[in-house]
Amino acid sequence: MVSNATTKKMHPHKFTLWVAMGSLIMMFAGLTSAFIVKSNQAGWKPVTLPSVFWVSTIAILVSSGTIILALRSFKERNMARYRFLMIVTLILGAAFIGLQWKGFENLWEQQITFKGSGAGQFLYVIFGLHALHVAGGVIALLVLVTKAFVGRVKLYSSVPVEIAATYWHFVDLLWIYLLVFFLVLGQR
Repeated sequence: MVSNATTKKMHPHKFTLWVAMGSLIMMFAGLTSAFIVKSNQAGWKPVTLPSVFWVSTIAILVSSGTIILALRSFKERNMARYRFLMIVTLILGAAFIGLQWKGFENLWEQQITFKGSGAGQFLYVIFGLHALHVAGGVIALLVLVTKAFVGRVKLYSSVPVEIAATYWHFVDLLWIYLLVFFLVLGQR
């Protein structure tokens, strides 16, 4: 017996993205777990996060809002607004990476390096890996912006924009988790 109900399948690219995000969650969970284990050893040095990380947090949070609006504009076929909001999202993503770099420079000036034992080593690795994943998102945004201006945008398929938006929200939420994690456990 065949049902008349339509089954809605997930697009294969979306499924792949969810699998990849699951892998990233496991990687960052492993790194933060290692941080917890190592923080109980003798000679552990806590770290105070530079205030520039708060500014970068604002940039990535605002960019999540702009990509939501960009996706909505794309679905409404308002391409001028879509292009503008994607450019703003791209700029905010690049600003996040630049602000992270400033934060790393600030840590370096405070003599928080990879030498010794402490939260600083983990901070460089964990925040650095996150910044690399944001850079991947920025590249995806750049491709979408380029296609919006010079390429052929398929107005009937919002899947590429949905995938980019989902990934962007993921790196945003991951950043919030990492920031709170270091605020709670990295400064003790």
